[in-house]
Amino acid sequence: MTRPLVFLIAGEPSGDVLGARLMAALKRRTGGEIDFAGIGGPAMAEEGLVSRFPMSELSLLGIAEILPHIPQLRRRIAETIAGIKELKPDLLVTIDAPAFCLRVSRQLSQIVPRVHYVAPQHWAWRPGRAHDLARATDHLMALLPFEPEFFARYGVDCAFVGHPVVEGGAGQGDAARFRRRHAIPEDSPVLTVLLGSRRGEVRRLLPVFESAVGRLHQVMPDLRVVLPTVPHLAPQIGAAAEAWPMPTILVEDRLDKFDAFAASTAALAASGTVALELALSGTPSVIAYRVHALTGLLVKLLLNVRHVSLINIITGREIVPELIQGNCRPDRIADEIGRLLTDPAARAAQRAGFEELARRMGVGGPSPGDRAAAYVQDVLATSSGRQPGTP
Repeated sequence: MTRPLVFLIAGEPSGDVLGARLMAALKRRTGGEIDFAGIGGPAMAEEGLVSRFPMSELSLLGIAEILPHIPQLRRRIAETIAGIKELKPDLLVTIDAPAFCLRVSRQLSQIVPRVHYVAPQHWAWRPGRAHDLARATDHLMALLPFEPEFFARYGVDCAFVGHPVVEGGAGQGDAARFRRRHAIPEDSPVLTVLLGSRRGEVRRLLPVFESAVGRLHQVMPDLRVVLPTVPHLAPQIGAAAEAWPMPTILVEDRLDKFDAFAASTAALAASGTVALELALSGTPSVIAYRVHALTGLLVKLLLNVRHVSLINIITGREIVPELIQGNCRPDRIADEIGRLLTDPAARAAQRAGFEELARRMGVGGPSPGDRAAAYVQDVLATSSGRQPGTP
């Protein structure tokens, strides 16, 4: 029996990580009796993928960045479609990056079975677009547990395989190690402050968060503040933190970040995936976010969900406070964080909600990578006549 060939396309670093975990799980489950081709980055290369062209050509954000590269992107789309038709793989797996991936997939409906990994957030923005997804792919692997029910209403075959945050290290931090390393007394309150991963986010949120933390320090002089960041933002955030009135600790290493989460009494975070990391680490938190006023108005008009934090969206209720736009003010933030820092019952209530979130996210079961691999194997088996779970 010939070895199945899976053609994968990842267009950005997060997709590269998902693709690498999927490849590793497929190799484990098949005893290595599987072949890969496609487009990916360094993580997928470590699993044996030889990318047909550099993934960095697809990692473009924003209209201003994309416009000059449209001719090249069109050429790469055509090349990729031609390559798939020539190779005749047993399965096409496209990973996120819908602007490229779904344009390729849409033109291969009669050529190869298609799986798209990472459901577009149509449930949040203009849900009618989900009809188009049914034409762009045959199967969908979702990161969030409520997504299969939503996409089924639009005729999309969708399975929940789990969010990568589940296998990313959240919940494995060492609180005692972090406090020892930074000489933090056991009874000193620790607040982790996360400003986001983009320069624009940091620029907007830094003055608000700084003022809120200053208010807290006035009533809690022993407060310690931790600022996890990424290398390209560390100089900007570190320079700003030098003016803060309390001791601050800048953290760049990913493992140190999870140690900081474990050691923290509470956290203040910009909206994003980090909210899930905090929740799975058991760190009570407040989510605060602000965008330009015009952008905020457009979002309010188009948004189709009641909450913005994935914690609250997944559980269907407000587990963590959300202070968005006009509510993203130093006084409101200080009040909410102050309650978490001083009230054990408030922290316990959030942690109970985090346990519910963990159950819904499949924590403790098979890893998302393994669940995705099992689903891919089932699709391969269905399309080829093999028994599910076999090479």
